[in-house]
Amino acid sequence: MLRVLAVDDEKPLLEELLYLLRSDPRVRSAEGASDATEALRRITRALEAGPDGADGIDVVFLDIHMAGLTGLDIARLLAGFARPPLIVFVTAHEGFAVQAFDLKAVDYVLKPVRPERLAEAVRRACAQLGRAGEVPAAAGIPGVTGGPPGAAAPVPAAPAASALPAAAVPRRPAAEVTVADRTPDQIAVELGGVTRFVAIADIAYVEAQGDYARLHTDEGSHLVRIPLSTLEERWAARGFVRIHRRHLVALSRIDELRLDAGTTSVRVGSAELQVSRRHARELRDLLMRQATG
Repeated sequence: MLRVLAVDDEKPLLEELLYLLRSDPRVRSAEGASDATEALRRITRALEAGPDGADGIDVVFLDIHMAGLTGLDIARLLAGFARPPLIVFVTAHEGFAVQAFDLKAVDYVLKPVRPERLAEAVRRACAQLGRAGEVPAAAGIPGVTGGPPGAAAPVPAAPAASALPAAAVPRRPAAEVTVADRTPDQIAVELGGVTRFVAIADIAYVEAQGDYARLHTDEGSHLVRIPLSTLEERWAARGFVRIHRRHLVALSRIDELRLDAGTTSVRVGSAELQVSRRHARELRDLLMRQATG
């Protein structure tokens, strides 16, 4: 089973990639790094500890365009080590496939990442490690062959040309929502290429994450590529109110309003959310009007 490090400087996309990797039974562990410096620190620690160490990394799933060092820069640095981890590039840009091939990448996965495509990249990584007999056998897991436990990972060989597409059809970014919702009462969300329609009435609150927003429902959360300010404007008539620069809340889903030492917060289900000073008075007035009909 694989120990994986995923590297992407866009937090929502990193979280989605980690979610998909952790869902794969061939992945023992998947940790994330949000920039090149953190990634190199973790990889260096893993290499110093050796393949048997607790911090060992078998495969790095690596974005290409990041602030500071790019994914290609990281791969070039790792090429100088005797036994580096395998590299899988995960990028929205199709024009770096040749450079990835030169750097002996195992695979080149285009965003938005589809679960079946990522599963193929995991299979190729397992097969490459397994061909050298360096991966412990994993019964019942396709694509993993036997080898002595704890053995060191070899320097990866160049992948077959079929692993690196020469061209691909451009796709819209992961988790991007369509401009028009399916109906006025629903919003379209995507995860791994699958589109779902979430009822707006089921959304308790919304959390800003850069250019994205995370919709929280009783069953879980969904990521959409819409700024919080856009949802605030669009859903104002549906009873959603801004309580903080990071949060938009359905007024009807607020269970408690708490005042403590000059700070205001609300409880929405199991979540406690801070209310900024600029929104506190307006929120109290709205809740009072709601309570009195």
